[in-house]
Amino acid sequence: MNVDPIVFAKVLADETRQEIMGHLCCVWLSVGDVVDKLGGKVNQPTVSHHLKKLEEANLVLIRQEGRQRFYTLNQAQLTICCGTLMRAFAPNYADQVIAIEDIG
Repeated sequence: MNVDPIVFAKVLADETRQEIMGHLCCVWLSVGDVVDKLGGKVNQPTVSHHLKKLEEANLVLIRQEGRQRFYTLNQAQLTICCGTLMRAFAPNYADQVIAIEDIG
């Protein structure tokens, strides 16, 4: 999985996408479910747009059931992207985190 840190940062910079990612953690939701979770702050076309951006960054997994699509957070890709950013911008800290993970 190649990671473009710029694409990742741009996708993550949007507060609505961050909120959507929070709702998609560990569950599968349809676009309608996400709209409901956002409490009407964002309409369905806008949620679809944000999900498309998350899909382009490989930050969501998609399951097709008939005509309906369900989304969940791609936690593996999120972890890889965060690690890439750490190695690029905080290499000394990234080495410490890797060492701590090796101990645990």
